[in-house]
Amino acid sequence: MTRRLISLAAGIMPEATPSQLIECAAASDFDFGGMWVERETWTPSTTRAIRAQARDAGVELLDCEVAWIMPGAPDPWLTELVHIAAELGARNLLCVSSDPDMAATTAKFQTLVDAAEGTGVRVNLEFGIFTEVKTIHMARAVLEAVEGEAKALLVDTLHWARSGGTAEDLSAIPREWLSYCQPCDAPADGPDASNFDAIIDDAINRRMPLGQGGLPLAAMVDALPAHLPMAIEERSAALRDGFPDLIERARECARTSRAWLDGRAA
Repeated sequence: MTRRLISLAAGIMPEATPSQLIECAAASDFDFGGMWVERETWTPSTTRAIRAQARDAGVELLDCEVAWIMPGAPDPWLTELVHIAAELGARNLLCVSSDPDMAATTAKFQTLVDAAEGTGVRVNLEFGIFTEVKTIHMARAVLEAVEGEAKALLVDTLHWARSGGTAEDLSAIPREWLSYCQPCDAPADGPDASNFDAIIDDAINRRMPLGQGGLPLAAMVDALPAHLPMAIEERSAALRDGFPDLIERARECARTSRAWLDGRAA
């Protein structure tokens, strides 16, 4: 069986600089890297430096994060993120929405998809109860209303499970909408859906290595195409505390992820 392609999701090391994210991807058993782009600190010179560093290190970026749709007028920064992702050679741009107006979310997402056409970047709408696009069904409704081959739907195991998603929901996603996914594990019992702080804590502190929690991870993996690259989204206080050295953290995340994936392939 072909070995699964995996990527170092940037959220695993929130304290890392862009340069360190490239270093960690290059020094560990990942096929791709992920990049977090901060509006306040990212400049055109950052784009040039990271593009050169990734090229020299042999690191291809699977994704850039995060294009966050907010209420109000369209934010030009989100379109700029599409161009940054394209200049970096990233395959995907992760997008979430906190705009409760689904018509506005759809229009803003369409703008990003239009900007991405022909660049090699696909704009991936992620759903989750921490956003206004809370379920896979809501995400599907947005994508069905958006035109363009650069649109995609991103499934994160935690958000899919916590929002009541099923394997049948995943199997029903049009295959052309899928560009990559974000697997992780976590405790089976999630937070109260009305407690936003607990939902965020669950997402950034309580995830677990693949196969070591209680999420229906195998059902997710089996319902998605075998060739789909995976950004391992193990955002975890335990991982951060246990491996303060960033390269060692990346290597440990790759090790546990490979062990579970290879075990299923054996």
